[in-house]
Amino acid sequence: MNGKKHIDWKDVANGYYEKAWSLSILVALFVFLVSPKVEIKPLVSEIKITEAIEIPPEIRERIEPPTELAKPIVEIIIDSDFSDGDDDEMEIISTIETTTLDPYEVIAAPPQTMGTTDRFTIYDEAPQAIKRVQPNYPQFAKRSGIQGQVLLEVEVFTDGTVGAVNVLKSLMAGPGGLDEEAIKAVRQWEFIPAKSQGHPVAVWVRFPIDFYLE
Repeated sequence: MNGKKHIDWKDVANGYYEKAWSLSILVALFVFLVSPKVEIKPLVSEIKITEAIEIPPEIRERIEPPTELAKPIVEIIIDSDFSDGDDDEMEIISTIETTTLDPYEVIAAPPQTMGTTDRFTIYDEAPQAIKRVQPNYPQFAKRSGIQGQVLLEVEVFTDGTVGAVNVLKSLMAGPGGLDEEAIKAVRQWEFIPAKSQGHPVAVWVRFPIDFYLE
């Protein structure tokens, strides 16, 4: 037999079978003890029958019907003496006057304030001077040999008149100086106003005013 022990597989299977059977009994017992108890009650249906009872006439007479709310009575008095002929004696009070609106009426623009024009106004056509007044050249400036240009920033309104005037480049400041003479002259100028899409607009423009000796 070569010293080997022969083992029958049936004996091994029987051993596992007994162990599995014991384990299944223990599991079933554990589940039975742990699982909650469920009580099953039979469904009982209950039928209720309502019977209509007729109220006897003597009882119905004792039941008071709901009371109705009394409606107020408003007395209207009509004056029989009133006739159509009294319309002429009635006073007509008018609270709103009759007004007319002319769609072609030209509304005057509000007065323009000097120095309030936006410096970033966009325009298609620049203003054009149609009236220029030459500045006065003071004699003391000529004798002193003072000459050159005064650069002015000029506000031109929508009606072509001049508003505020600022000196950007001075030549001779002070009372009676060349700066003052240049401002006096430009204030007398007249312009065709600048236009944006065909409408006049107020703008700022710059003009040099020359003071040169001949």
